[in-house]
Amino acid sequence: MLTGPAHGAENTIRLDEMVVNATRIITPTMQSGDTVFTGTQITTDGIEMQGGRTETSIYNALQVIPGVNVESADGFGLSPEQNTIRTRGVRGYLGSLSVEGVPNWGGNPIGPREYLYDTNNFEGVTIYKGAVPADIGTGMGARGGAIELRPKWPKAEPGLEFEQGLGSSAYSRSFLRLDSGEVTDSGTALSGSVSYTEADKWKGPGEVGPRTNVNLMLRQPTVNDDDIKIFFNSNYIESDMYRALSHAETESLSENHDKDFNEELTGTNAQDIYYYKYNRGTYNNNDVMSIITASVDDTLGFTFKPFYSKEDSTVYAGNSSNNRVQQRNRYIERFGAAAEMEKRFGELTTVLGYMYEAVDMRIITKNYIPSTGQFAGYGIYTRNLDKGHMHSPFLKIGGEHDRFKWQAGLKYFYYRDPATHGYTSKTGAPSTLVRQADLDRATKEYDALLPSVALSYAINDAVEPFASYGRSQIRPYSYVPLINTYSSNRAAFQAAGVTLDDLFNTRDMETTDTVEVGVRLSLGRAEITPSVYYTKSENLLVTVHDPRIGVAGVNYQQNVGAATGYGAEVEANVHLTENFTWFLSPSYSVLTYDDDLTFAGNTLDSKGRQVVDTPLWMAKTGFIFRHGGFEISPMLRLLGERYGDLEHKEKVDGYGVVDLCASYTFTDLDWAKRVRLSLDLYNLLDSEYISAINTGDDTRAGSSTYMVGAPFTALLRLAVEL
Repeated sequence: MLTGPAHGAENTIRLDEMVVNATRIITPTMQSGDTVFTGTQITTDGIEMQGGRTETSIYNALQVIPGVNVESADGFGLSPEQNTIRTRGVRGYLGSLSVEGVPNWGGNPIGPREYLYDTNNFEGVTIYKGAVPADIGTGMGARGGAIELRPKWPKAEPGLEFEQGLGSSAYSRSFLRLDSGEVTDSGTALSGSVSYTEADKWKGPGEVGPRTNVNLMLRQPTVNDDDIKIFFNSNYIESDMYRALSHAETESLSENHDKDFNEELTGTNAQDIYYYKYNRGTYNNNDVMSIITASVDDTLGFTFKPFYSKEDSTVYAGNSSNNRVQQRNRYIERFGAAAEMEKRFGELTTVLGYMYEAVDMRIITKNYIPSTGQFAGYGIYTRNLDKGHMHSPFLKIGGEHDRFKWQAGLKYFYYRDPATHGYTSKTGAPSTLVRQADLDRATKEYDALLPSVALSYAINDAVEPFASYGRSQIRPYSYVPLINTYSSNRAAFQAAGVTLDDLFNTRDMETTDTVEVGVRLSLGRAEITPSVYYTKSENLLVTVHDPRIGVAGVNYQQNVGAATGYGAEVEANVHLTENFTWFLSPSYSVLTYDDDLTFAGNTLDSKGRQVVDTPLWMAKTGFIFRHGGFEISPMLRLLGERYGDLEHKEKVDGYGVVDLCASYTFTDLDWAKRVRLSLDLYNLLDSEYISAINTGDDTRAGSSTYMVGAPFTALLRLAVEL
């Protein structure tokens, strides 16, 4: 393995000796081969400080990052795909999630599956909000930022970790991890963990869970410091959904706070689409990857990362537009590999690599009559004629001289979307499919060059200015709504001579360019990083009006929007004493459309208006106090007002939520390395507020729905480490 700057991924900022033992929850980080910090990592202390809800939700671990807004319908973050994240105003499903740079993503919805992992098995959670290192596999793209996980690989010594949690709403979680230690002379080490989590919904009938997670890892040293690592993760969830409110209902929040899905069937279709068993899902994911390193000498090394991923999920949801229950089946299979060569020339480090991924994605929707359960036809049935193929070569170069550090990267992203055949079916006969040529889609190809640059200069040991630039993208998405629109207006499209393929021909990749400037300050007991940024986004997916279709025209999405953003953020840790740390993460974010948009032939007043679900300001602040084995961490999250529609007709009030986590840790026991008893109290003041907003960036008034934030939630945990 290479040593020195080329493998400095775990570097952190300098600290004065008098605070070196202080608790640090946020720290700058970089990738292997980088020289400039462009990412922010939540440390294991930072994850632990935020309590049990971070253990099953990657997004919840990022609550304290400035510029990142995490919302959930569930107090424990357990409800899959009802947790949301926005990074500098951009929706999180337009971002990426990877394990050691190997991407994890899916479709319908597109984006990361953040609910697949137990954070107990990871060293920390890293996010890149602007410039994304070229060697991180971003799957479909990283307009909404890039999140990376770094596993706790098997330890050299045997060990056991056990945790049991109990809490509100019949919450229960059991976690067990075993480390074999080095079991052979060659240093073979294994780890395995299993967890089981379940809870009742905090309102309405149904449960979030059970959730079962299994993780297996192997580390096999080879020669010198090289090794072979294998990572396997299997996750299965069954979950009933929380019901969203309309904006009118949010204006009487106290009266509608506990409104949820119906517990019984009524025999009336318009009511039975809200039956809780018709609004639920099962999510089954399996992922395996390997990391193989081989060093030629101290200056030249190779890394190879093959991977395979499979998702098989079924989601039911009532549809008020036709009073039917829609069943969505997702079959997603991905496999590929990344190869890298890292070479050092004195103070210069280069990384040359290539990532390939093949994707077989099948999304099938079926409709059922709620009162009888009778099949009412396919909503979407397509057959891919090939797999989707992604090719992404990349190059990184970095160096340093005295106090000056620099790096540059260039990634080429190419994606070939496979041709598909489309079918319709006869009502009541799900096996009878009829090929329809106007529902076919031809092969599409998309590509983009994604450059990045970062610089820093240490004026002295306390002051280090930095700057970065990066371009990110997202491959075309939101296929299902476009297909549904075409199918619902098929006769009108056919009369106008427009096929489904014609609608897809104008799709393109969204791109965002980000420039960021800041300074890292290490002022004795204070670590403060203020920064400002500017973004420019093109080819955004927005709704357009097509007057050719039918009498009144039809609305559908196309890549014709543009937006401008800018903002300021501060990451601050102030170590008042070795036992007392205060943290503060305020942010100011502006993201607005450059032009007015149109809908149904009307011009919408959108130019210069803040994108939906994006507050102008946010702040997260709190402190960590430690004395002996005792620790207490209160935190206040403040969020400014937001809007749920493009023209700002649906205002959502800001809110403040107080959380408190306390623990006592026993160490150096005769029978255990560590025993930790924790009490996590979320929404301590039982505030009523709106959390996640289900909306698109160009949503008009009346189309968004709103999730209620969870009430006061308590969780007691006992963790034992042997």
